Amino acid sequence: MPAIGVPRETASGESRVALVPAVVERLRAAGHHLVVETGAGEGALIRDEDYRKAGAVIGDPWSADVVVKVNPPTALEIGRLKQGARLIGFLAPRTRPELSDQLRRAGVCGFAMEAVPRISRAQTMDALSSQANVAGYKAVLCAAQCSTRFFPMMTTAAGTVKPATVLVLGVGVAGLQALATAKRLGARTTGFDVRPEVAEQVRSLGAKWLELGVTAAGEGGYARALTPTEQAEQQRQLTQAIQGFDVVITTASVPGRAAPKLVTAEAVRLMRSGSVVVDLAGEAGGNCELTVPGETVLRHDVTIAAPLNLPASMPEHASELYARNIAALLEHMLDGADARDLSDEILDACCVTKSDNELTGIR
Repeated sequence: MPAIGVPRETASGESRVALVPAVVERLRAAGHHLVVETGAGEGALIRDEDYRKAGAVIGDPWSADVVVKVNPPTALEIGRLKQGARLIGFLAPRTRPELSDQLRRAGVCGFAMEAVPRISRAQTMDALSSQANVAGYKAVLCAAQCSTRFFPMMTTAAGTVKPATVLVLGVGVAGLQALATAKRLGARTTGFDVRPEVAEQVRSLGAKWLELGVTAAGEGGYARALTPTEQAEQQRQLTQAIQGFDVVITTASVPGRAAPKLVTAEAVRLMRSGSVVVDLAGEAGGNCELTVPGETVLRHDVTIAAPLNLPASMPEHASELYARNIAALLEHMLDGADARDLSDEILDACCVTKSDNELTGIR
């Protein structure tokens, strides 16, 4: 069985870890050897001793046959991988293609977690969805913290306060979780997406569907980019609709492209003072024209928050979910599908380096 290495994440602000002790124990039971770097789980409040108890060795993970990470590796980290190794993690194949070239030159076969296909038998490996759930949940908490108003209806001796109204733009995994969380907090919720097929999912959460007549269903569960005419019509209608909400949470993205602008500066100007916009697309430029990625700003008495890497703000559960995704892919790769056979639909989709030298066996 190949050795599996778990390094400590070095990216700024990253507190997650690729494997947690419960998953280490699961992999050990299957016969795998686990090597965890000292302090790898520190950000998620996991001690080295916890990994030892699960059966891992604390040591150098970079010499392992398979190395699992959260964030893309640095050039220095790629240099520490041995030739013929497998690297599994978020590898940014669409936005940082140079990483694939660096891995190829190093003789390392990289598997990108964000490229796992959205098919039924790969659902347990879908790290984008697991982390989007965390982001959608936390976005609502950010909105509640920034808001000057209650989320639920409050009945007091001084009178009744109406519940907040929340609009979620883009109802993929993060958006649906945001709608569900806002509903649990007592808000009146509404969802919008250019994919009309998700309307039923929105209504199933007790939310209303905002119908604008603009649709752009794409492939693989994503929306396609709107034409200039469609975008102009969508913005016109959204600008009118947005002013009626206390909170707007945006999650819309198109893989490999800048985030679509859904909330114009004019829409923000028309919102009631004290309203909040939480933009989850900040890393791709933001869905709001006034977004400052990574910052919370006040514009026209409206708070606009664009937190980056929200899953890292909940490292315990985010790491737990991610570790299960990693384990599912590892089990498929090492115990099920042949890691050398990239005709396998899942491995072929997420492998970002495919030269002959990289397809040597690791068993």
